[in-house]
Amino acid sequence: MFRMWGKIFKDNRLVSDTVSCISDYSLTRTQMVFQALTEICCRLDLGEPIWLDANIRAFQLHAKTRFSQDNFIEQIDFDFLEIQIIEE
Repeated sequence: MFRMWGKIFKDNRLVSDTVSCISDYSLTRTQMVFQALTEICCRLDLGEPIWLDANIRAFQLHAKTRFSQDNFIEQIDFDFLEIQIIEE
């Protein structure tokens, strides 16, 4: 099962989190990542962030990345959203 953890941080404190589980292995890893991110943003009532080159590199290296205000079109009331793959 593919699981991704989404966490919202404000002032260095975890404010909210959720885990997305995907069991459809007919999808590619990239499709599972995007589907999980969509589910996480829906649960946390957020617009989907824009992937910048730095996010792509960090995610490829560490299976983890952070989205700050630069990644969102609308104004956010937290410091960053962090996503991390916890199981593949």
